[in-house]
Amino acid sequence: MEFNVHHQVLIAVFAVAMVLGAIVNKTNFCTMGAVSDWVNIGDSGRMRAWLFAMAIAIAGVIAMELAGIVNLSGETFPPYRTSSFGWLRYLAGGALFGIGMTLASGCGNKTLVRVGAGNLKSLVVLVIAAIMAYLMLWTPFYEKLFHPWVSATTINLAQHGMNTQELGAVISGMFGFQPSRMLNAAIGGALALGLLVYVFRSADFRGNFDNILGGAAVGLAVLAGWYITGGALGQAWKEYAEFATMVPSRVQVQSYTFISPMGDTVRYLMSPGKFTLVNFGVVALAGVIAGSFVYALIVKSFRIEWFVSIKDFGNHAVGGVLMGVGGVLSMGCTVGQAITGMSTVAIGSMLTFLAIVIGAAGTMKYQYWRMMQEA
Repeated sequence: MEFNVHHQVLIAVFAVAMVLGAIVNKTNFCTMGAVSDWVNIGDSGRMRAWLFAMAIAIAGVIAMELAGIVNLSGETFPPYRTSSFGWLRYLAGGALFGIGMTLASGCGNKTLVRVGAGNLKSLVVLVIAAIMAYLMLWTPFYEKLFHPWVSATTINLAQHGMNTQELGAVISGMFGFQPSRMLNAAIGGALALGLLVYVFRSADFRGNFDNILGGAAVGLAVLAGWYITGGALGQAWKEYAEFATMVPSRVQVQSYTFISPMGDTVRYLMSPGKFTLVNFGVVALAGVIAGSFVYALIVKSFRIEWFVSIKDFGNHAVGGVLMGVGGVLSMGCTVGQAITGMSTVAIGSMLTFLAIVIGAAGTMKYQYWRMMQEA
């Protein structure tokens, strides 16, 4: 098989994902854990690590766009800055995902990391979430159950003078300003700066190397994804795909997200000889699992873990269903929307982030209430 630019992109994506998987395993970076620590014990360390990843991603995208390296206002996967503002899908999908990740003991990325470390419970969650994501993406399931009300509640921002849902463009449209890249950059920069000030105000966070490393690694991985697919290599990749006899799947500007790729992985596994279906997301999933596995072997933390009860299995199974459905519905997860999407400063990503946190926090409060009732 001839080695070409498509293979270069996939290898680069896999390499970054391996590093990401290893560091997330080492630092215990976990968005579900971030909400749990914050809600249950008042510890904001991992929440600040999550926000730190967002700040790095936002600032990096601003720098790359101003330098002309990438342009995320064009076609991306998912279409974060689209002028089709499906506010209800962001809220509903985010809430479902937040509930699901709480029941499943981790978000999409953490599920992959745990699989690599030997957690068979997370493997079950991965299989269920992947099947549900496949149904949402590649069968009439979404069209029949979700599309009618999603389309009915979607606002076309272009009709209101807003060509994208980037925060700067929305503010410009609301107040009659002329939208510009510099204005968008200023607003995004202010958001990133505000996040950084909040994050580093905490002495506990400043003194926790793992939280700093985990947040930095995830934020930089998102930037690497945008650079690989949106920079010079990405341009060559798209040109290759235009003339390829067998067109590869999802040759678009994109970065790391973990729910839709689960559905794409199921699609590939159903036709394993069709290598054009091996795309960014598929190798990213494999890379995170591989990186976590290698790290677990090196530090001798690889452990097989299984369900402790039928109830434990049921919670994880339901969580997997909600993660698969909610992640596709909201067009991303706690990484795909709340970091990768947030890096584009899209208001849909902000809604999704809030909905995920509210869904997760509400579920944790309910679980605590039930535990007190049963005590």
